[in-house]
Amino acid sequence: MAKKHDETPLRGLLRLPVGESVDLSAHDARATPGRPGGKSAGRAATARLGKDLAGLQERLWAAATAGDRRRMLLVLQGMDTSGKGGAVKHVIGLFNPAGCRIHAFKAPTPEERRHDFLWRVEKALPQPGEIGIFDRSHYEDVLIAKVRSLAPRDEIESRYDRINAFEEALADDGVTLVKCFLHISYDEQRRRLLRRLDRPDKRWKFDPRDIEERALWPVYRQAYETALTRCATPAAPWYLVPADHKWYRNWAVAGLLLEHLRELDPRYPEADLDVAECRARLLKEP
Repeated sequence: MAKKHDETPLRGLLRLPVGESVDLSAHDARATPGRPGGKSAGRAATARLGKDLAGLQERLWAAATAGDRRRMLLVLQGMDTSGKGGAVKHVIGLFNPAGCRIHAFKAPTPEERRHDFLWRVEKALPQPGEIGIFDRSHYEDVLIAKVRSLAPRDEIESRYDRINAFEEALADDGVTLVKCFLHISYDEQRRRLLRRLDRPDKRWKFDPRDIEERALWPVYRQAYETALTRCATPAAPWYLVPADHKWYRNWAVAGLLLEHLRELDPRYPEADLDVAECRARLLKEP
């Protein structure tokens, strides 16, 4: 029997191999592995995932009230305009916001600079029962920090192993990490930047510094390849999500979250009360 589209094993299709060098030029940013059809079908399929995602999120939240420490952390990384914010809007919007903890990491504040680079990350982690979302993350400290030489080379070099140890400790503590690299092409990024300039309602997103960052595309790509290679572990693998098609990006991220939540299979806790007695008391009320 053919599998339903929302049951496509995306983890197998999109997971990057652990222990192998990553060459981003070998991956097509316009690809749509396991796609549920075209644009319209993809949007409809993403919407259909919403009910299952919301139900599993509620069970995860409910289980935490009985002492279940499990939670989930979605890490979104990618070049500018790759759609991190779009994924948050269209995918995380399918969840109950009360059970989500969203954090967008910007340039560190003076207070954050006085601490280890993971200090601010630890403060933003999801609590038991929550789904955390990092729009950019601790990986900025081996990406822009490396490209812009914001820390000594030896310090940046040490961070890869420290990230791996940090993520392994999170996994041991009940955190399911879903790390998605949103893979956008050079040409598609230019189209999206031009659209921001052409549309008055999108110009607020444009920063002239985006052009300067774009000029460093080859250097950023190399920095990403290093991070994707050195920080892919069995406890926290990377998923490469082709992101030139926004509808596919959203469907794939939603599908990855659903597969991981199904594997967790959180359960509602048993209520410690006498149901019959409570019903009888309520029915006796005027």
